Amino acid sequence: MECVSAVPAPQTRARAATAPDSAGSRRSLAAALLLGAAGSTVVLLASGQTWAGGEAAVGGGTLPLTADGQDITGLPAALAVVALAALVAVFAVRGGSRALVAGLLALSGLGAGLSSALGASDSAALDEKAAQTTGNTSATIDALTHTAWPYVTAVGGLLILLAGLLALRYGSRWPTMSGRYERDGTPRPRKAAPPAPDPDRPEDLWKALDRGEDPTREA
Repeated sequence: MECVSAVPAPQTRARAATAPDSAGSRRSLAAALLLGAAGSTVVLLASGQTWAGGEAAVGGGTLPLTADGQDITGLPAALAVVALAALVAVFAVRGGSRALVAGLLALSGLGAGLSSALGASDSAALDEKAAQTTGNTSATIDALTHTAWPYVTAVGGLLILLAGLLALRYGSRWPTMSGRYERDGTPRPRKAAPPAPDPDRPEDLWKALDRGEDPTREA
């Protein structure tokens, strides 16, 4: 009675070993794309909202003033644009260049988050508006209030940071966008021309006609 071995074939073991890794790479790729795109969108939208408000004394009354994120600091929006460009570029490069672009993506998110958090309590932009409105360079804003939009912007920066960290950790396993279209410079072998049909063999003549050739043409 023959004994059948239960050891899987080498090809089966190889497929089993690479399948989880491939699935993990796809998940990390999808997560990085989602986090990077969502984070950049949040930063761009939230930085255009009102971050702070107050009142400036004008004559015998007061004038309400507001400042959006762009008035307080334009850094988060600028870094969000950089992050979007890096998110696209990370798939167009490979090797060490991919790690550099992934690092730029992570730093863009970190910078956007930190600058947003620092701008959450800023009053300089409103003081400047008060001075311009009243014509008094020493005028300051009163009844200063802040909204939650700076913190929403900071959350967007955090999402971009996470996308960059994923790219740094798993980017070496991701496919390259232009990889399938690149040529390695190796000359492509030319197909050999089909043999000339034999006039004494009718089947050769029919095959030549099927290929669109003229069987009566001399080689």
